[in-house]
Amino acid sequence: MRASDSHEAPPLSPFAPRRGAHRAWGGPARDAVTEPFIHLDGVAKTYGSGARAHLAISNASFDVMPGELACLVGPSGCGKSTLLKILSGLHPHDAGTVRIGSAANPFDPARDIGMVFQQPLLLKWRTILDNVLLPAEILGLAVKESRERGRDLLKLVGLAGAEDKRPYELSGGMQQRAAIARALVHDPKLVLMDEPFGALDALTREKMNLELLRIWKESGKTILFVTHGISEAVFLGSRVVVLTAGPAKMADDFLIDLPYPRTLDMKTHEAFGVYTRRIYKLLGME
Repeated sequence: MRASDSHEAPPLSPFAPRRGAHRAWGGPARDAVTEPFIHLDGVAKTYGSGARAHLAISNASFDVMPGELACLVGPSGCGKSTLLKILSGLHPHDAGTVRIGSAANPFDPARDIGMVFQQPLLLKWRTILDNVLLPAEILGLAVKESRERGRDLLKLVGLAGAEDKRPYELSGGMQQRAAIARALVHDPKLVLMDEPFGALDALTREKMNLELLRIWKESGKTILFVTHGISEAVFLGSRVVVLTAGPAKMADDFLIDLPYPRTLDMKTHEAFGVYTRRIYKLLGME
């Protein structure tokens, strides 16, 4: 995968936009950006060969613009996580085109990706701050600046004061907040999230959805969020990509024209229901 002028960061924000960064789509007009940050065209992936060959993805094609929060939604086993692995460089694709970044928004695959998984995967022997700093240590970033950024990010995700705690001292939702901070500590341009709230109870999950929208708006990151929750995809996404049952095949790709900031009350509105019914129909669940 190959791949604006800097402006002053908001007060108290741990995010000082690097060259090529764009603000989140909850703010400026979408017309301002014309070149996608992520471009997939006819992507296919097969595991194994011969009689044991398994087609995991077939003809996945979509774009994600800089600063979007795009949601991949589909049933379990449809290849959503495989697409994330391809985008992260963990797995190669067998056919089609995968491009991340552009001349206006360059992308370095060695440092411009942050990952958030379904489980927090925090190291139990490290403090919360030291867990957050792990990517910065691996990349060899400056220690003092990284620790300051780590503390700012813990404040951003609502964990100020938890820096010296161990993972077992935090609830599941708090641990996942720490995992989000860890994914942001090296200031990546792209954050890939693989059903990060799937293991949480319903109330905590809704609270984390609201927190993610706030973090996205403040950070201006491009986020690709995988979920099998139709309501969650519509609530979070500025764009929703619908995949059918495996092998993953595009069913639809559309913008969510709901205002920001999003509120839980929106889920009762007719406009929200129009989008969820559209996805249910695409997945044959009417």
